Amino acid sequence: MGTGAAALGRAALVAALVLLYYGFSIGITFYNKWLMKSFPFPLLATLLHLLLIFALSALCRAALRCRSGRPPPTLSWAEWLRRAAPAALSTSLDIGLSNWSFLYVTVSLYTMTKSSAILFILLFSLLFKLEEMRVALVLVVVLIAGGLFMFTYKSTQFNTQGFMLVLCASFLGGVRWTLTQILMQKAELGLQNPIDIMFHLQPLMFLVLFPLFAVFEGLPLSISERLFHFHEAGVTFCMEICVLFLATHLLGDRLSLLNWLGFAVCLSGISLHVILKAVNSRGEKTLNLHKETYSEPDLELLLHHAEHGEEEDVGTLQ
Repeated sequence: MGTGAAALGRAALVAALVLLYYGFSIGITFYNKWLMKSFPFPLLATLLHLLLIFALSALCRAALRCRSGRPPPTLSWAEWLRRAAPAALSTSLDIGLSNWSFLYVTVSLYTMTKSSAILFILLFSLLFKLEEMRVALVLVVVLIAGGLFMFTYKSTQFNTQGFMLVLCASFLGGVRWTLTQILMQKAELGLQNPIDIMFHLQPLMFLVLFPLFAVFEGLPLSISERLFHFHEAGVTFCMEICVLFLATHLLGDRLSLLNWLGFAVCLSGISLHVILKAVNSRGEKTLNLHKETYSEPDLELLLHHAEHGEEEDVGTLQ
């Protein structure tokens, strides 16, 4: 009874976290679209966002230090530039270009194109030896790429400039998440906590994005009244369906049957990737448990011979 109640509690917690994630993710997508209409300075908005995250992560680290009495992990300047700079560069450009694209594309086109980030994550995972090449991965790539092509083919609200911005952001997103995973998996750095990762990346991200802001938005912002005068307004895959549904009903995005079919094909590729990851993870856990259970030398020898197809006399071994 106790085990069942604990499992039910964990399931309820996971469901609550997923709903919370959906709410924030969908909300930020529509909020960014509204913000870019009212305040068309996406790089400035991103810089302010980075400063806010850095301040909040610093406060969280200070609170954790007061609670535990141990200082949080801090990288040296050399490690900061050598280890964190590549992840910071790709992350800042991913977020900046994503926000920039809202000036040109609809929420539907943004959501569908940004979903292709899983394609680039797979490619860079193969490049950095985080994944092994398999036929199933090729199928995932074909489904996602084909779905993206079908979704954008002769779209009535297609914008080339915005599409290229989102596609570049998706490419950088693949680099971003791959480098972040490598960074968090290096035990000697001690950055397994996402708060520590955000604390170390935000300053470098700000420095990377600020020159772009100065070049593209500095002069328009200096002569714009929007800096001081703007008015308040109300503002994976089920989440993406929710975004597309709300976009078509609230923002007037127009999607053809071929667009929806392309979206379904792309989602099938993403779903296949998720299923393969789950199956591989379960297989690795089973293999590790098997090895831990049968750790005696004689049984290890028996397992070794069995794997190579050699028949051994069990009675002789015993």
